[in-house]
Amino acid sequence: MLHLTAIIVVPGCLALGWWQLHRALSGNALSWAYTIEWPFLAGYGVYMWWKILHEQPTKEATASSEVGAGDPSGASTHFEDDTEDDELAAYNRYLAELNEADQRKLR
Repeated sequence: MLHLTAIIVVPGCLALGWWQLHRALSGNALSWAYTIEWPFLAGYGVYMWWKILHEQPTKEATASSEVGAGDPSGASTHFEDDTEDDELAAYNRYLAELNEADQRKLR
């Protein structure tokens, strides 16, 4: 889908830039700004397409997509981390208890 979008948007922006150039040459002074803007947007589209294709998934993004994988609602009741402190562990237990209470209410 990303490739299809780039294939449509980039030539479309370039065509609009070409159209604005002809309008500017025929006397429309405002079109000079658009003559520069449309090719710039096409270049930005190519840049973003390239960047999205070559970005590496981060550890946080991978972990956040896997946290709620087992639960159909997407919520997680427990998250284990060796680096968590006592206060964070207590807060996570509290959240797990709240989630369990909500699940019992829904049944």
